[in-house]
Amino acid sequence: MAGPTTAERGARPRSESGRPPQGPRARGLRLPGRRLMIVLILASLLIAGSTWALYGSDWLRVERVSASGTEALTRKEVVAAAAVPVGSPLISVDTDAIGARLRQRLPRIDSVEVTRSWPHGISLKVIERKPVLLIEKGAKFIEVDEDGVRFAEVQNAPRGVPRLELELTVDQTADRTAAPQRFSTGRLVLEAVRVRSELPRKVAVDARVIRVRSYDSISLELTGGRTVMWGSGEDGAAKARALTALMKAAPRSGYFDVSAPTAPAVAGS
Repeated sequence: MAGPTTAERGARPRSESGRPPQGPRARGLRLPGRRLMIVLILASLLIAGSTWALYGSDWLRVERVSASGTEALTRKEVVAAAAVPVGSPLISVDTDAIGARLRQRLPRIDSVEVTRSWPHGISLKVIERKPVLLIEKGAKFIEVDEDGVRFAEVQNAPRGVPRLELELTVDQTADRTAAPQRFSTGRLVLEAVRVRSELPRKVAVDARVIRVRSYDSISLELTGGRTVMWGSGEDGAAKARALTALMKAAPRSGYFDVSAPTAPAVAGS
């Protein structure tokens, strides 16, 4: 009697209904698909819930604004100028825009760090500009910082900050057309700031006026009626050393010239 044919040997067993068997192995093949669907549904719910919590709920909204680092400014001034949208979702607050707004409205602010303080706050940490020179304007004074920026106008001059006097000469006025960048007012202010930063500490404390007549003619008025001819803002470190040596060697002198630091001079002993 002939055995089973190849087709009969390779045929899959079927139940009486003619369907493939539905054993544990067959059911196991469908479980990963169900699990994936469940994971996707849970992930979607999680994302939707997080989005609602961040943007739609009352849980994470701006309720308070704090400011720190103020000196001449007040915290109230900083908070008012920041104009943080209280009540808005904390996540949607534009911190860069707040920083730009503060620097525009309060030029005294040199830099500001705006951060979210979860769950309900915005923190403003400011660094104010410090005056290194003053420009007299009528009965008031314009404060100038270390970058030459004129950032504020005050009624009373801060103590320990020298005045800047710009006295343009005829020669400088003529040269301005030929070299506007070199002899512009802004450049002269920067040169005065540069000189102020190079002064020896004791001299800086005694400085009352920095007078600029031209790029190469910058002088200082100190307490006690003393005068220092500094020259240009170049070679500041060498001039500072020469001035310190001169003042030690001739402490009673009233005039010191360090415009050529390799050949300094004194007068009025």
